[in-house]
Amino acid sequence: MRDELIWELIGTKEFQRLRRIRQLGTTYVTFHGAEHTRFNHSLGVYEITRRMVEIFTGRPDWDEGERLLVLTAALLHDIGHGPFSHSFEKVFNTDHEEWTRAIIVGDTEINHVLSQVNEQFPKAVADVIEKTYSNKLVTSMISSQIDADRMDYLQRDAYYTGVSYGHFDMERILRVMRPKEDQVVIKNSGMHAVEDYIMSRYQMYWQVYFHPVTRSAEVILSKILMRAKDLYEQKYAFKQEPIHFYSLFNGKASLDDYLRLDEAVVMYYFQVWQEEEDRVLRDLCVRFLNRQLFKYIEFNPNERMNDWLILHDLFKQADLQPDYYLVLDSSSDLPYDFYRPGEEEERVPIHLLMPNGKLRELSRQSDVVEAISGKKRTDHKLYVPLDRLEDESEHKEIKRKIRAILDI
Repeated sequence: MRDELIWELIGTKEFQRLRRIRQLGTTYVTFHGAEHTRFNHSLGVYEITRRMVEIFTGRPDWDEGERLLVLTAALLHDIGHGPFSHSFEKVFNTDHEEWTRAIIVGDTEINHVLSQVNEQFPKAVADVIEKTYSNKLVTSMISSQIDADRMDYLQRDAYYTGVSYGHFDMERILRVMRPKEDQVVIKNSGMHAVEDYIMSRYQMYWQVYFHPVTRSAEVILSKILMRAKDLYEQKYAFKQEPIHFYSLFNGKASLDDYLRLDEAVVMYYFQVWQEEEDRVLRDLCVRFLNRQLFKYIEFNPNERMNDWLILHDLFKQADLQPDYYLVLDSSSDLPYDFYRPGEEEERVPIHLLMPNGKLRELSRQSDVVEAISGKKRTDHKLYVPLDRLEDESEHKEIKRKIRAILDI
């Protein structure tokens, strides 16, 4: 078997752990089909990258000696994700990319398999994923504005959520991809397929990834983890001690501690914390597990700062801790951008390969892409427990004032 290394990597316990981490976090609360995992996605990125390599083989600018490296990096690019990835990272201030490197170069089954190639191979794989590898073409295949990672997750997420937005003509895009010096470029004849891809991405972000109901579940999830951490710091006596979280609460998680965490473990704690004495932790867990989500309203804090301050005070008076029950959440996306000199973060634009052999940046050739280039769209939502605000058995007048300000 030509790529036996890939098969061995899939069989490691660190890779199998990805079966227990959903690709889309809390999105299953909104789109009930969104139960697919990081495991599915990682195999998909590997397969798309393998097809790209097939297309590139024998062409100028492609080094066949990089084949195994790029396939391995594609397979392992998400290996460091934790349960409910992004909420988890925000609360515990962790970075899945740092954990990815730790898993690849640390004392793990994955590292032992990679080291069979040679001693430097694990570091090279980690460098590709971290975008510090010397061959930028290899990096761009799995991490750029049009790469195997995005092409897989857009289609996979669209399929499992049941929406039609994320579909684009990947077969066409693959046929017109070419290796060119330090990046993947697209033949000019494939420009319309790329326009379709970029618009698909734009629609998926606003219709699926930033869906306000999903964000409500994510807000509650984050607040559960935050409450548990706060209680631990206050020396609260848990009925069910969160032993799996101790090292994270202390900011000293080892690689073994991190790898023990998956979504089944987290959900177990949410289940048993429904019985805790602490009212906030108990309530939030009941809400999350039974989909009793917060109500959301459009609320731009830049325009309503005075209301925000008043609400904060009223929530305290109503015995609703604002740190947990009055939550501002903002989402923003940049569908496509090109590199502007002097900016901190280098954005490698998509380049079209013209018939004369020269490269032309996509938005200079496409009116559709030019219209959305560099345009960052942001929206702000305020999340509150409507059921608690409508319960007038206590703090009736205060709750009426809150509802008047929120117009709900």
